[in-house]
Amino acid sequence: MTDNAFLQTLETVIDARLKEQPEDSYTAQLAQRGINRIAQKVGEEGIEVALAAATHADDLLISECADLMFHLLVLLRVKGFSLSDVSAKLEQRHGAR
Repeated sequence: MTDNAFLQTLETVIDARLKEQPEDSYTAQLAQRGINRIAQKVGEEGIEVALAAATHADDLLISECADLMFHLLVLLRVKGFSLSDVSAKLEQRHGAR
């Protein structure tokens, strides 16, 4: 599975958790706490990524990047956006050079 394919799979799983709201789902619990809590988690994970990079903790950096990507995907889906929207923006910016 390519990197992008797994992110799309994860996005599908997140969609299902948001729709079905299983009691044992972290994603569903996070969404129930609201957009401010989701945004806070994105901020926390972003700081943890920066700290791991600055301290040269490479294994931790990868782990924190995974946490950040997950929380970004949750934020995007709750706000009605997708990974495709972000990809389209990046492609647009790249073409503007």
